[in-house]
Amino acid sequence: MKRFAFALTALALAGCDNAAEPANNWEPKPYVQLENPEWSRDAVIYQVNTRQFSEEGTFKAVQEELPRLKELGVDILWFMPIHPIGEVNRKSTLGSPYSVKDYYDVNPEFGTKEDFKALVDAAHEQGFKVILDLVANHTAWDHPLASEHPDWYEKTWDGDFRPTPWWDWSDIIDLDWTKPGVREHIGLAMEYWVRDFGVDGYRADVAGYVPVDFWETMRARLNEIRPVFMLGEVQETAFHRASFDATYAWDWHHTSKDVAKGAANPTAFYGYYAENESLWPREAMRMTYIENHDSNSWEGTVRENYAAGLEAATALAFTGEGIPLVYNGMEACNNKRLEFFEKDGIDWSKLGDARTCEYGQLLADLIAFRKANPALENGKWGARMQKVETDQPDRVFAWVREEDGNKVLGLFNFSGETTEVRFADGLAAESYAEFRGSKTTVASGDSITISPWGFRLFSKLTP
Repeated sequence: MKRFAFALTALALAGCDNAAEPANNWEPKPYVQLENPEWSRDAVIYQVNTRQFSEEGTFKAVQEELPRLKELGVDILWFMPIHPIGEVNRKSTLGSPYSVKDYYDVNPEFGTKEDFKALVDAAHEQGFKVILDLVANHTAWDHPLASEHPDWYEKTWDGDFRPTPWWDWSDIIDLDWTKPGVREHIGLAMEYWVRDFGVDGYRADVAGYVPVDFWETMRARLNEIRPVFMLGEVQETAFHRASFDATYAWDWHHTSKDVAKGAANPTAFYGYYAENESLWPREAMRMTYIENHDSNSWEGTVRENYAAGLEAATALAFTGEGIPLVYNGMEACNNKRLEFFEKDGIDWSKLGDARTCEYGQLLADLIAFRKANPALENGKWGARMQKVETDQPDRVFAWVREEDGNKVLGLFNFSGETTEVRFADGLAAESYAEFRGSKTTVASGDSITISPWGFRLFSKLTP
């Protein structure tokens, strides 16, 4: 009897052991549940501020410039909000494009729906993808929803409509995302522009102010129409699980400004890139930008923000991990802060003039270099950055990206001194072609000289 009881106990323990170790219990589980569209693999984003893009400020005027943008090498055209702008509590004369009065119509300043459809069709014919700026968190005060469904809005303590708290956003009022009607109204609008106008996705304004489950729902619904690309104005990993392909790299932007102006040395990048590698999913495309509409209008021009380090920071934005952005006018060395609520056209007078705007040619050359090197591709397709050990870490930021036989060495001198940098190990050793330069070979222990605030890029020679 005792022997039988012992046998039963042994069987029970064995069963518990098996239950505690189910098959494949230690297999990693993929976090990201979406597929990035193949056409985003090496894409560069170009932001269009339609009001300031041309003297006319119209869709037709943008359409005329598509061949030039194609030559520049950009791929995804992000249009700032195209919708009618509210008049109640409007800021200044023309108001903010982010104060939307109707999600289903276009701003008559820019033209008609037919004009926009023609622009999208022309862009597609020339190989571009088009994404729209979507302002989901809030509307203009005089959006029809405010009178038809006042319960769909957040309220102040005394029951009035509420602008987004803490900011000077007095021209808009916040929607209440607990209301199913809000989700339906904006969700159907998103489907409308994708289905009826051929839009290829969205840039979501203040995406983090809207519940992530809404974005996940809409990504799935939009993908049923066509594969879309989603860029979110947010810096949180959760938004990459099933909704956004790309999000903002605000930390990169602020760090790069500090380093470029000498307020910090290049080791300040270590924190950003360490977190990027360890915390963020491999599929995440983090938008590394030098300038966008907000930074230009509220922070300063690219030269104000980056001073002598502008070119080196730009080269890093286009070759390090991340998806790069060109804000309209950068290619013409636009040197003014564009008015946000008034007509204030971009200065295109230096466009294509190498004598007065070398920066414009630099952008085109960096895009071409990027597309010629698969190791520099976006998100999961590109290679990880590997730190190159040198004797000048306080001056020079150095890395290698290598994948499938393609190897890129990047050296960025964020100091005002000509710097001779010596490699401490063999990671950088290779035969290369230099960006805008000749063939060269780098061996372990070699030294390379970099001009003040300069950079040097090398790509492995094709056998």
